[in-house]
Formats: sequence, structure tokens, C-alpha cells
Amino acid sequence: MQKKILIVEDEPGILLSLKDEFESEGYKVIQAVDGEEGLDAARSKAPDLIILDVMMPVLNGYEVCKQLRREGNRTPILMLTVKDKEIDKVLGLELGADDYVTKPFSLREVVARVKAILRRTEDQASELSTFTIGDVRLDFLRYEAYRGKERIELTPLEFRILKVLIEKKEQVITRNDFLDKIWGEDNMVVSSRTIDSHIVNIRKKIEDDPSNPKHILSIRGVGYKLNP
Repeated sequence: MQKKILIVEDEPGILLSLKDEFESEGYKVIQAVDGEEGLDAARSKAPDLIILDVMMPVLNGYEVCKQLRREGNRTPILMLTVKDKEIDKVLGLELGADDYVTKPFSLREVVARVKAILRRTEDQASELSTFTIGDVRLDFLRYEAYRGKERIELTPLEFRILKVLIEKKEQVITRNDFLDKIWGEDNMVVSSRTIDSHIVNIRKKIEDDPSNPKHILSIRGVGYKLNP
């Protein structure tokens, strides 16, 4: 079945180049030229993945990503930006983006990132459906988490980090292992500090006492392990 890619980009030259490249790869391309139009298309066109520029008129990419995740939309998002600071990368990922490419970029790199994200998304859906950590129930098919009847808001990236922990439960996972499994071995975007930041946020959501975690344990100088 043909995959649909929504490209939200206000620079005509970049938009056209991305459109041509993805159509040549066999994808169906939906276009939007500002954040508001992109938000509407994400809601109505049901794309399989969104390529989202950060610096746009009307609504910037961060706001679009934040709004979609707030509404429960879990469509994978690849963000594009001219910014190259660690804090900007972390912000996009914290809001629920799946990956990040800095301009200028090669078209082949963007296509490779998109294919990797889609592959990870499909693998996650097929390999793991539900899991329980303490009193928190995770549903990887719907990207939902509950404590009893209370909904816990986890981002897609947080689900992926938890999936890595679950697959290797009770084994120590290094920060480099997280980077390789989630962002790929050729990752040049995210540092190990980002993993620590996400672990802190996940603990706040699923641990009874985040300052004294019982389930996601730190192994000093190495990484983390899951004690379900």
C-alpha cells in the first residue's frame, strides 16, 4: 500500500525538491505551506508520516507538533530546521517529534530518515502490543498508557524508549545502545544527554516517586535498566 507523506514547508524550492524526491521513491505526497495548513492536513488526510519545518508563518513547527500530540495524533514526525543547537533539538523531541534534520541537508538523508522512522513504527506495532510496568499499562498499538482509568500522556519517543527497556528488561542498556536503537548508528543529531532528559520525564509519569524510582533504574556511569 502506498505510503502518504505530508510535507509542511514554506520555502517553495525545498518543498518542490522534497516532493519530487519522495514521489520518485513511490510515496504519495501531500503539501502544506504554513503551520495552520499543515495542522489541517495532518488531521484530515491521515498521512503515514509528517515532514515538518520548524520556522514557518502562522504556526511554527513546534506549535504544530505540540498541538497534534495534545490531540492524541501519533503520526511520526520528522522536523526540519536551520537551527543547530542541542536545546532546539531536545525541544522538538520533547514535544513528540521522532527525528530531526538540520538544514542544509541532502535529499537522500531525509529519505533515509523517513524510511527508518516508518520501519521502526511498523516494527513497534508488530512486535509488542501491551506491557505493564508497576501499575501502568502500556498499549503500543494505540500509543496509550493508563494507571487504572487515568490516562498518562506519553510521547511516541517515550514509548520507543520504554520499548527498548522492555525488550531488554532487567538488563543494563547503555546510553549509546539507546542512541543506536532509537536514532540509528549514523545518528549525528542527538547526544547521550538527551536520553537522560527523557528518562527523567518518563519517571515523572510512571513512577510513584520519581526521585526514588523502583522501575527505571540508573546504573551509574553506564545507563539504565527496567525492573517491571
